[in-house]
Amino acid sequence: MSGDGSRPPTLIECGVIRTRARDPLPERLREIHEGVTELIARHRPAAVVVEDVFYAKNVRTTVVLGHARGVVLLAGAQAGVDVYEFPPAEIKKAVVGSGGATKEQVQFMLTRLLRLKAVPSPSDAADGVAAALTYLMSARLPKIAAVRSLAPSPFSPKPTVTGGRR
Repeated sequence: MSGDGSRPPTLIECGVIRTRARDPLPERLREIHEGVTELIARHRPAAVVVEDVFYAKNVRTTVVLGHARGVVLLAGAQAGVDVYEFPPAEIKKAVVGSGGATKEQVQFMLTRLLRLKAVPSPSDAADGVAAALTYLMSARLPKIAAVRSLAPSPFSPKPTVTGGRR
């Protein structure tokens, strides 16, 4: 995704890196790492964004997804790219307005917000697009610490104004 705040975000590319379920886990993780590394080299992003850890109904699935997230985080770190993680509820809240939104609601809003003709497919790709959009939307907001530093303290002296009429 691309977006700097001066114009609406744009989807550049989305997809998934597929591996064969029958291949050994180390081989599958290597393929994911190589795929992400190639994407980073091709697009030179300012940031890599992933969905934070979530718990699947199947414990094995949760562990394997954790390994896959790890190699994505590693690829970003090796490339010197900032890596951000957002919890699923925060992504849903940013895109839809509710942390309890359904996948269908998120997908619908992605098509509206990004002016897409169709929902990003498969649904895992749509999840990645939603995470990236969350980053872009949150990057536009001033950080609380920055807002506090700009706000005058009731204990600070009144600012001096020079020039102008009184």
